[in-house]
Amino acid sequence: MMVTDKNTEIEIKPLYDTESGTWTYLLLDIRSKKAVLIDPVLEKLDRDLTYITGMGYELKATIETHMHADHITAAGELRDKTGCDSYAPELSGATCANHFLKEGDQIQIGNLVLKTIHTPGHTPCSISLLLNGKYVFTGDALFVRGCGRTDFQGGNTEALYNSITNQLFQLPDDTIVFPGHDYKGFVYSTIGEEKKWNQRIANKTLEEFKSIMDNLNLPEPKKIHEAVPANRACGKVI
Repeated sequence: MMVTDKNTEIEIKPLYDTESGTWTYLLLDIRSKKAVLIDPVLEKLDRDLTYITGMGYELKATIETHMHADHITAAGELRDKTGCDSYAPELSGATCANHFLKEGDQIQIGNLVLKTIHTPGHTPCSISLLLNGKYVFTGDALFVRGCGRTDFQGGNTEALYNSITNQLFQLPDDTIVFPGHDYKGFVYSTIGEEKKWNQRIANKTLEEFKSIMDNLNLPEPKKIHEAVPANRACGKVI
């Protein structure tokens, strides 16, 4: 699946990691032939870089939406190989990154204009990225018909509820949602759809949401003890 925005001459290509259920997003500025990767996965580095260079694009930046517990980022390796910039959330602890993002910060690469929205709850540092006012990359805050868990890494259910209802759900209904993970075969949704049909939070009070989140009973991510310290080092395995 690919999204081409002819008005701004950009393309969005979702790239999937089956093992962790992670969506990595490749953003392409057609005119300048510059590219951005959101949440790249270390094991998919060769796939992604070959894909980018094969189309004649130059990778200019990688951006992390939060400190991942289920996979190791490729940010550091991609920076070593291409000289691209690495961006991480301000509160992530990833001191190795070139740039740190907080609420309202903006990145512009060609016609790709990304605005930072601080959406804590899954982790304190979690951010979402609004592209050209039309597409939002929600990391582990909002999924298609779901949301990120809040039971580890400083997660906070009330903060996530506020991030979704007071931040993401305030975007226009036709804003296209690209989630950080999916385990059911969904690629994207819209803000309007999630406001109506997201089983965890649509039309739910905070207390109802807390009850749902407190009873998920999810297993610990398999790579959490390896991934979190590695991701704070931009993917350099310690």
